[in-house]
Amino acid sequence: MKVRDAMLTDVYTIPSSSTYEAAAKFIYSRNISGVCVLDEEGKLVGILSEKDLFKVLYPLYGSYYKNPEIYTDFSERESKAFEIKDNPISQYMSGAVITIEPETHILVAGARMLAERIHRMPVVEDGKLVGVLTRSRVFNQILRSNFEVSRD
Repeated sequence: MKVRDAMLTDVYTIPSSSTYEAAAKFIYSRNISGVCVLDEEGKLVGILSEKDLFKVLYPLYGSYYKNPEIYTDFSERESKAFEIKDNPISQYMSGAVITIEPETHILVAGARMLAERIHRMPVVEDGKLVGVLTRSRVFNQILRSNFEVSRD
């Protein structure tokens, strides 16, 4: 079984010029957990996940231990999203994108995701984004091909 058999071909993308607010709304409105980020020429330059957006709301480890009192006002911490709404997503996205080719065996892709601790991998063929593979797609494809399973 190949990556091509499990990848999603309807890939959500956003421009790298997007703001935190625009990206958050995009991800939320589509009920997805991440999106591929493209530059002005349509080249893949990053991945932005809801985790990337979420962790911005929390302090860095070092900041917290230097001044923990700053971070105990949770109402103020909640407003952090509003404060950064106009910041570019390039500040938050994962820029070192790990990609895979469509003809790679699906278990190789799954192993790489586990080793790299990532949930999605853009599928690239001849330098172009052709799909995205998620851990759940790998798992579901393996289940479907080896067991009688249905979603009740």
